[in-house]
Amino acid sequence: MTTHPYPIREIAGQAGVSAATVDRVLHERPGVRASTVFKVRQAIVDLDRQQAQLRLSGRTFMVDVVMQTPDRFSSAIKAALETQLPTLLPAVVRARFDFRETARPAEIVKTLRDLRHRGSSGVILKAPDLPEVVAEVDQLRAAGIPVVTLVTDLPLSSRIGYVGIDNRSAGATAAYLIERWLGERPGSVLIAISRSVFRNEEEREIGFRSTLRAASERPLVEMTDTDGLDDSVRARTVARLTEHPSIVGVYSIGGGNRAILEAFAGLDRPCLVFIGHDVDRDNRELLAQQRISAVLHHDLAGDARRACQLIMQFHGAISGAATTAPSPVQVITPFNIPPPGPT
Repeated sequence: MTTHPYPIREIAGQAGVSAATVDRVLHERPGVRASTVFKVRQAIVDLDRQQAQLRLSGRTFMVDVVMQTPDRFSSAIKAALETQLPTLLPAVVRARFDFRETARPAEIVKTLRDLRHRGSSGVILKAPDLPEVVAEVDQLRAAGIPVVTLVTDLPLSSRIGYVGIDNRSAGATAAYLIERWLGERPGSVLIAISRSVFRNEEEREIGFRSTLRAASERPLVEMTDTDGLDDSVRARTVARLTEHPSIVGVYSIGGGNRAILEAFAGLDRPCLVFIGHDVDRDNRELLAQQRISAVLHHDLAGDARRACQLIMQFHGAISGAATTAPSPVQVITPFNIPPPGPT
């Protein structure tokens, strides 16, 4: 039997399953799916990490964080959010997490529908901008559950606000840096995108293309539909490099930067300039090794705090109307890497 200091109903609420299911998992009884067992055990881990919050008095908010993104980024978001939970006094904000690296739209919709039926104080969402996802966000809002979009927006939905950088500005910044660093040297630039259905990636690409086009006639090569996962990124990069021997630089919008560099190295090809996004665990190491030129970053902890505040404002716990205010873009080089947060 798994030992823990929490009431079964507390674990059930954190895991989003019934108390009976939690009881079966804790007593190691058969008939429970492996994914559900993992969810219950992860709920206990999350409660351990958030136990300081559980001791505080005040109004309690249960916030659900739903993200389709590689693990390297979801881990960074989770760590950033958990640093902010104790700062939201006098309210007690707790978080449940539903992360997946790949997902069909129907899976995201089902997750959101389940939250609508189960109940939630609010949802922090990173999901593709698709009609079925937008429709479910509208249903959540109609049910009194606010949604805050994180990193990538759903502007035609009923979300109460967007938290993250100005993505067009970020793309323009990447174009400015790449053109300055490449200067008069010839060659094309690879634009690596994880999925074209993510609005943030589309807007970064638009900002990048328009700014670079105004500065030069440098050719661009697009690579997409990799989900930012290393194996698919590596294979697609090798294919693009083989097809386009002129590629000398990279603007990595969707991640998988280690795999991109491995593809260059495997073909013995130089990468003269490389711009990525977010100081996640991979990019932190690649920057320190000076294998990538710069990373466009924003304060994830500040974004996480702002997302929670928007949800609290919606429920009247904080005065003022919920508004969207993009975070400023930070250019991180090997010489100004921010210190790592807690893990």
